[in-house]
Parts: sequence; C-alpha cells; structure tokens
Amino acid sequence: MKTLNLSFKLSAVIAALFLFALVSCQKEGSLSSTETVAVTEEEAVTYSDESTQTEASFDDVEDVSMLAADEEGETSMNGRGGETGRLFPFVELRLRLGTCADITVSPNDSTYPKTITIDFGPNGCLCADGKIRRGAIVIHLTAPIRRPDAVMTITLDNFYLNRAKIEGTKIVTNLSENGNIKFTVQVVGGKVTHPNGRGYKYDGIKYVKQIEGGATRQLRDDVYSLEVRSKTEFTNGLTINLNTESPLIKKMICPWISDGTLKIKINSRILFLNYGAPSNGDCDNKALLTWNNGNNHRLITLP
Repeated sequence: MKTLNLSFKLSAVIAALFLFALVSCQKEGSLSSTETVAVTEEEAVTYSDESTQTEASFDDVEDVSMLAADEEGETSMNGRGGETGRLFPFVELRLRLGTCADITVSPNDSTYPKTITIDFGPNGCLCADGKIRRGAIVIHLTAPIRRPDAVMTITLDNFYLNRAKIEGTKIVTNLSENGNIKFTVQVVGGKVTHPNGRGYKYDGIKYVKQIEGGATRQLRDDVYSLEVRSKTEFTNGLTINLNTESPLIKKMICPWISDGTLKIKINSRILFLNYGAPSNGDCDNKALLTWNNGNNHRLITLP
C-alpha cells in the first residue's frame, strides 16, 4: 500500500527541510565545542572514534524501532486477521534480530495509540545481525509511522548494545507532505556508559528523507538520505560536534550507514569520517577517519 508509504515519505522530506533550515539559522551556541579542554592530536582521534561509536549506537536503536513501527503500521492497516491476531508478524525485524527478542504489541489490534516492546531479557542475547542486546526498547506510537504528523517516542529500559549502556529518549516525527517523505529524529538526554565507567552525554537531531523504494510496499528496497547535527559531551568537559559534510546514505537492508561523510570538530581540530570508505558504499561496519587534510587516517569499526 504505497499510499501509506507515500505519505510517510512526503512527511519525512518536508520535516527535514524545515528543521534543517531552522537549525542552520541558529548560532553554534547550543552545539559548539569549547576551547577549555586541550587535546592532543592522538586524543582527538580517540575522542572522534568514541563519538562516532556513540552516534552509531543511537542509530541502531532508531533503526530497530523504525523497522518495528513500519511493520506494525503495515500489519495494522493491511495484514491483520481480524481485530486480534497478527497475520504477518515482524518479518523484517525478525530477520534483523533473530528469535531471541520477545516482541509485544499493546493493543494488538488496528487502533492507536499503541506501544511496541522489544525485550531482549535481563541477560541479553546475540541477535542475527551479530550484535548483543540486553534490556528493552519501548516504542510508543500516536499513529502508523508512515502517516503524516505521526510521532514515535522511543524509551530504553536498562538497555545495552554490546557492552555499552544506552540511555535517553528518541522522538521521531513524520513531517511528510506533498509526496515528499521526511521526518526528524531527536535524541533527548542521551547517555552512553562503557564497562570501564567511561561515559558521554549525547544530544542530536537528524533530518531524514527517503530517496529510493517509495514505489513499493516492501521495506528492503528503501533508502534514506540523512543530515545530522549532534553533540557528544565527555565527563572531562570536552564537547565534540558532528555535522554532515555530505549526506549520509542508509539502506534499510543494511544495519549501518553505507555512504556519506561526517565533519567532526574538536576545539580547532577538524576530522572527517567517511562511511563510504573503504568499501565504496557497500554494506559493512567500517568507516574511515581522516585528519591533517587526509594525510592521516584510521579505520573505525562501528557497533
């Protein structure tokens, strides 16, 4: 049912444009680095690596939630056998996660608002995509996510991705309009804590538009273009800003961003993370971090 897909795509594009324009007009005040914490070149590289790991961790939560919301919307409107009982239960989500997660929907019918809970258990489990998840992702939907003005609020219940604890709230708003599919994704009160106690606060906003796959109901051919602004604040007071240098490309079939470049600013130091390298945009968990005008580089492995 491409009508649903179409409205979702429309909303996403308009939302992205509006928010992008709004953020562009703002001064760097809220997302700017400070010069109070001195960093060496090697420290800047390490901080950049960790900051992009944080970005990828929140992206993973969003990706899983969008799959769940998208499939639930399709089932609610097109594939449910009666008011109770699901005809097609989360096919794409199960391909991503495997069978270790307990997925519940309340109410389990075609009405909204509704809540989807993806529970990986207190001890966690190894998912089909090779990632270990623990705790629960709780998704509240005001309407099917592909419907313009729908809002998805994602909260985390003692949630871990691999060994890092992820906290915070993600708010996804569908701003599609006039055939343009767009939405925004905002992280509020984000925090990442590693087993060694090292942690960071994280806030960000993302503008998303669908660029492929809008003509079909299937999800596997969907491709999105992303514009990102985020801030990672370390416990020592250092702040790192990430901004899109060239649009990031996210294929629904791939767990990671496969192309595009982020600009990383740490005080006066500038680094770039190229998601397209070294595999020329193929699906993998690698990205190339460069600095000193490209003369230095490090290969980053994303969670």
